[in-house]
Amino acid sequence: MSGIETRVLLLDERGSWFAVPARADAFVSLDRPADKGIHMSRLFLALDRTLEERELSPRTLELALARFLESHEEQTSSAFVRVEYEQAIRRNSLVSDNAGWRIYPIELGGRKTTAGTTFEFGTQITYSSACPCSGVLARDLTRKRFLDSFSGDTVSREQVARWLGTQEGMGGCPHSQRSHGTVKVRFSDPDSFVGTNEFIDRLEASIKTVVQAAVKREDEQAFARLNAENLMFCEDAARNMMHVVEQMEGITDYWIEARHFESLHPHDAVSVVTKGIAGGFQPETAR
Repeated sequence: MSGIETRVLLLDERGSWFAVPARADAFVSLDRPADKGIHMSRLFLALDRTLEERELSPRTLELALARFLESHEEQTSSAFVRVEYEQAIRRNSLVSDNAGWRIYPIELGGRKTTAGTTFEFGTQITYSSACPCSGVLARDLTRKRFLDSFSGDTVSREQVARWLGTQEGMGGCPHSQRSHGTVKVRFSDPDSFVGTNEFIDRLEASIKTVVQAAVKREDEQAFARLNAENLMFCEDAARNMMHVVEQMEGITDYWIEARHFESLHPHDAVSVVTKGIAGGFQPETAR
């Protein structure tokens, strides 16, 4: 069964329950060749019961998988479940005393076979990527304009400061673009997962230029500074996220994509990195 309309229970920062809409997939294997189908209602009711009882977590999906197998014990030896929803996280502004909501797509799944149980978690962050190459070219244009504007051997600080504050003092602007970092991880221990918010926080900290919700003039200036301090190609962003994931305990495999929606080109610049284990995620097949 795919695209099941449901909801999941979550806990907010105050420890209060709240529910958000979700869609789920529920599968069991059909092991006997003579069988014509499964008991769809049993899967649906087992999933509905489980999601209504507990906060969504790997442990909750582990219980759902056990109930799937119990409901089809004579037909099946493996089960799969996946839940997709959106997580809202309150984000403070960079400088000003403001805040706003950011929405993150979340995917949490589990698979139980005779070999054991594995879980998958996926999410996506949005950030700004300023191109290192265009940064070099922009600085070169400014340098050339400076030499054209000041022909003498001596220039005062005041002259340079005034010139830098004019349009002439900015020879070029490095191009940047909104970008997506998409990450999928696998783990076997349901208690080893750091949690949705913590996972996202660590990813965003590795990038440093995530998009902002509430922005005043001082926040925009701080954002411009962060972009100048963190010029990046897509492979830089992918490696930064990889280093964070590799430091998380319990992660057995990962697939990470940095996709930069180029402002210079009509196509995207994309970098993909995987752990590279046998039978694991493949760069071209994990989406």
